Amino acid sequence: MNEDAKQLKKSSVLSTLSLFFQSGYSAALGLGANLVLTIVLSPKIFGIYITVLSIIALLNYFSDIGLAASLVQKKEVTNDDVSTTFTVQQLMIITIITIGFFATSFIQSFYKLPPDGIYLYWALLASFFLSSLKTIPSIFLERKVQFQKIVFVGVVENTVFYIAVIILGLMGFSLNSFTIAVLLRSFVGVVLIYSISFWKPRVGIKVTNLKQLLSFGLPFQANSFLALFKDDLITLYLGKILGFEALGYIGWAKKWAEAPIRIIMDNISRVLFPVLSRIQHDKDKVKRLIEKILHYQTLLLAPVMIGMALTMNMFVEIMPKYGKWAPALPLFYLFSFAAFLSSYSTPFTNLFNALGKVKISFYFMIFWTVATWILTPILSKLFGYYGFPLVQFILSFACFAVITKAKQIIPFSFVKPVYQGVISGVIMGIIILFIKSHIAVNPFTFAALIGFGGLVYLMSITFIFKIDIISEFKKLFIYE
Repeated sequence: MNEDAKQLKKSSVLSTLSLFFQSGYSAALGLGANLVLTIVLSPKIFGIYITVLSIIALLNYFSDIGLAASLVQKKEVTNDDVSTTFTVQQLMIITIITIGFFATSFIQSFYKLPPDGIYLYWALLASFFLSSLKTIPSIFLERKVQFQKIVFVGVVENTVFYIAVIILGLMGFSLNSFTIAVLLRSFVGVVLIYSISFWKPRVGIKVTNLKQLLSFGLPFQANSFLALFKDDLITLYLGKILGFEALGYIGWAKKWAEAPIRIIMDNISRVLFPVLSRIQHDKDKVKRLIEKILHYQTLLLAPVMIGMALTMNMFVEIMPKYGKWAPALPLFYLFSFAAFLSSYSTPFTNLFNALGKVKISFYFMIFWTVATWILTPILSKLFGYYGFPLVQFILSFACFAVITKAKQIIPFSFVKPVYQGVISGVIMGIIILFIKSHIAVNPFTFAALIGFGGLVYLMSITFIFKIDIISEFKKLFIYE
């Protein structure tokens, strides 16, 4: 392995581990905040929070036309590329924020938001602008695959946000807890990122540079734009037709079910895109990397997803004032299955993008978006708030079509890297189910069951499939 390859692997591993640390740390803080808020807040208030977040996510998709991704994917970047990206992005963001502010009365009447909901909306608009200022410094760090520095900023931001939310929630600030915490996080994040990766903003647009950046950026952003219609606009639609309480149940179930995916796959994906872009010319290296990703993601995800699905009802029962979320448990089970299967689409959409085959990702996204909007109204009318989770369950099987297409581009094995983790997870699940049916539910048995399930999984991996977890982990740090 040459020096460049060694450095790339070293940076990739360090970046991935840093992102995992940030996610684990943020997940712990988020768990505390989520527990506090879902105890002190009603499902309706929680639904308002999810709705307002989706409105801002809607605006966010219009803030970029793929220029940031172009800067990451491009082999060489000039000052004109950077200033053009910054200027175009800021012009778009200022326009969107202005429109968003003047649309306040419409949004308030359409969703019947209380005054506190409007304050949160305004705070998120301000946060939207501040976050945009972090784009260029973050891109410089991503190009160097120095995600650990971005992670540091994220850790501090999340610490400020979640601690503020917990304290203010306990003090009775209700929805305003989010409003204050969002503003604090945004100010802290901007100051930190510029202290780590300083860049003096430059304004200017070079038409030739813009055209070159858009040749990759527009198809890339088209995928994100379709994801907007598939995810966030659907959330706004559900909030309108089902009401905030039903949306609160859906949001609670979806957040818990997708938490492992957000922690594991989102972090792998952030590093995978720039790394695959760097080695795109070597198909053998791409093949080996894809198989390793499939292997490690299954070893991590299979026990976590199966364990959560089998013990979440116990968690709801033992947590104080958490019984109100019991109606959302069936939704959680559907989302969990869908999230696990869908996680196998993620590495390959990154593969398509990194190899410059953005149109393939785009076509799959069109299918998912159209199918979501056709099926969701129909199934929501038939099954109420079960409709949307059922749609996610059905569409998750499309991962096999994504895998088949990827194999046509880069021949690789799918079954070999994943079967050990899946079978060991199923063995663990069967034993958990058996024990669970013979014990009383209390905090001690809940913790003991989780610990014993993890032990069963490790024993299965070690003794049945002869996989040494410690040795597997050490391989990540071997650079020769």
